[in-house]
Amino acid sequence: MATHTHRTVTTTRHEWEVPANPAGNSQIGDFCRAFDAAATQYRREHGIHADDPLSDDALQVTGQEDGAVVISYEARTALAASR
Repeated sequence: MATHTHRTVTTTRHEWEVPANPAGNSQIGDFCRAFDAAATQYRREHGIHADDPLSDDALQVTGQEDGAVVISYEARTALAASR
C-alpha cells in the first residue's frame, strides 16, 4: 500500500516597484535603493550575512509595460504536515 504525506505551504511574494518617470524610464538611483532594500530583507529572512554573496537567482528583476521595474523574491513557509 502506498503512503503519502500532505502539507500546507504558504508562499509570500515580496516586491519593490521602481516607478517609471514621465519619459517611461526608471532611474538608476531609485533602482539601486530598491535593490539594496530587497537584498537586505532577503538576507535577514534567510540568515545570510551582509558580507556573503547572494545566489544569482535570489532576486528577480522584471520590467513592466509602463517602464517600471519590479524587484522581487518569494519565501515559502510550511505550515503543517500530516500523514
